[in-house]
Amino acid sequence: MFGRPRQLETEDELYDVAVRALMRRAHSVHEMKQKLERRSENKLLVQVVMARLKENGQIDDAKYAKQFARQRTETRKQGKFRVGRDLRARGIPDRHISSALEEVAQTSDEAAMVRQRIERKVRSYRGEIDEKKMASMYGSLLRAGFSADVVRRELRALTREEIPEGEPELE
Repeated sequence: MFGRPRQLETEDELYDVAVRALMRRAHSVHEMKQKLERRSENKLLVQVVMARLKENGQIDDAKYAKQFARQRTETRKQGKFRVGRDLRARGIPDRHISSALEEVAQTSDEAAMVRQRIERKVRSYRGEIDEKKMASMYGSLLRAGFSADVVRRELRALTREEIPEGEPELE
């Protein structure tokens, strides 16, 4: 459907493409390099533009990883394993990923996020929570990137707190 983008020949044209892309959203070094390589056959030109972006502080994997990890845990309520996997897919080096995840772990409570997701899921279920629904919740929480230990602990707490429906609650 789409052909190759128009090939650019000058540093200024390529730099403008990079800046416009960064205005839309932040990019990792790897993502930006791929984007520029699609727009120019000249590898040296791509290296020059990448160096200029790094020098001006417009792309920085460490800052990108911290901002990405913070946004994914606070807004999307994703766990560290999912965030780490997504950062790795964007070409972020492991040293930046681990430091970003450590920083986020200091300000967020994984168990509380798991409880929130469980409570939201339980409200959507009809009837009692059976093994199948528990397995579904377990799988969805693992896919969201939470550690299996925390997920099991929170699901176990849920099953202990379950009050059979129909019986009046005593105060």
